[in-house]
Amino acid sequence: MIKNLHKTILISVICFVSTINTVRAEIHTASVPQQIYYRYHNDNFTVRVRQVGNKDWIDLYEYKVKVDMDTNSDATMVQFDFSGQVEIFVQLNNGKLDDVVIRPLERGITPEIEDNHIKFTIDHPQKLSIEFNGDRLHNLHLFANSLETYIPHKDNPKVVYFEPGMHEVDNADKTFRIESNTTVYLAPGAVLRGTLNCDSTENVHICGRGIILEPQYGIRAGWVKNFTVEDISVINPRFNTMTAGSSENVTIRNIKSFSHQGWGDGLDFYCSKHVLVDNVFLRNSDDCIAIYSHRWNFYGDTYDIIVKNSTLWADIAHPINIGTHGNTETEGEIIEYVTFRNIDVLEHDEDDRDYQGVMTINSGDCNIVRNVTFDSIRVEHIQEGQLFHLRVMDLPKYCSAPGRKVEHITFSNVQYTGTGENPSVIKGFSEEGKVSDILFDNIVINGRRARKPEDLNLNIGLYVQEIQIK
Repeated sequence: MIKNLHKTILISVICFVSTINTVRAEIHTASVPQQIYYRYHNDNFTVRVRQVGNKDWIDLYEYKVKVDMDTNSDATMVQFDFSGQVEIFVQLNNGKLDDVVIRPLERGITPEIEDNHIKFTIDHPQKLSIEFNGDRLHNLHLFANSLETYIPHKDNPKVVYFEPGMHEVDNADKTFRIESNTTVYLAPGAVLRGTLNCDSTENVHICGRGIILEPQYGIRAGWVKNFTVEDISVINPRFNTMTAGSSENVTIRNIKSFSHQGWGDGLDFYCSKHVLVDNVFLRNSDDCIAIYSHRWNFYGDTYDIIVKNSTLWADIAHPINIGTHGNTETEGEIIEYVTFRNIDVLEHDEDDRDYQGVMTINSGDCNIVRNVTFDSIRVEHIQEGQLFHLRVMDLPKYCSAPGRKVEHITFSNVQYTGTGENPSVIKGFSEEGKVSDILFDNIVINGRRARKPEDLNLNIGLYVQEIQIK
């Protein structure tokens, strides 16, 4: 049961740009519920947007989001939907503007700087971190989305429609349970306090430009089929943004996530298959994306997982973590056919050597991990950690048995532009528990193409075979 505390209206600002062919262009922004307007506003920045060629600016609401478990810092998030070409204005309200960086660097955005503000132009959707004076803990996250193309009809009995305004789940565990064959729509300006739960369902679609704010968990999906989550933002859940277990045909697209507490993973997948993650932004104080086999009541192999076109920022732990949890009561499970492609990693920070690695495969609990590809991965900064970490491990803190093997792993077209990282690790466990058939192809470290293990800052331990560097 949902209690609607306050209704607000969606503000849609439609602008027209006159060109030779008179192209229609739009900017859509969302109102903010009165109950949270002052509490969640961050005045570190003033952010405005307008269509190129239009003199009138549109003010955006600057959400305060918590980041980094070590510091619990107040960063900022803004978002809007648009078409055409837009100009963005950002003013630094506290302190003097000396320099600014817009990341991912691969976007190649260089703003104009004047006094204490910057301007720049974009013509397609972007997910950006704007960092003044090298401050990555109090930065501005700007999410410029495409216009919505699907809005379900609120009177459809198979649609749960959260209108603009504040909504709270009105039960003891703050969990809203979703039935099969249901679309859940969070309209722009809708803010939901509570967890969305799909348990043993089929054909569920969660979508919209609304926000799930500070739930226990963002979305929980167990034993689901044909499950899609699109476009929503999950701000500071106590635990994971989303967990999917023993599930198949799962699609996650264009979601944004922040967490700042322990066990605040982004997306976790257990014993699942046929999963697509596309165009997400995850800034988390635990693993951004973790792919496991057995845990709790989830059993079975994990395979056919694709993550692409996304930005990951691990304030704590791994941007990417594969392996670790499995079933030691049987001969073990298999994690295979996993692909990460076209990924920007903005940060990796972890002080415990056992849990380091931007791209990590830790085979534990009798798992076999094989046929994993990392392609076109751009790593910008490692505060503390490693670039690669491949192990068959016995780690009693999280595993009750060692893994079986890691094999057939490809790293291609990886770029790293940071300094000061710890040496990467490749290490097996035993003659039976080896790491084997590892290919590094076109790995560029600060402009130098790697040709040998030393170029990769790579420590190769026992029970490792067939490493190739091209």
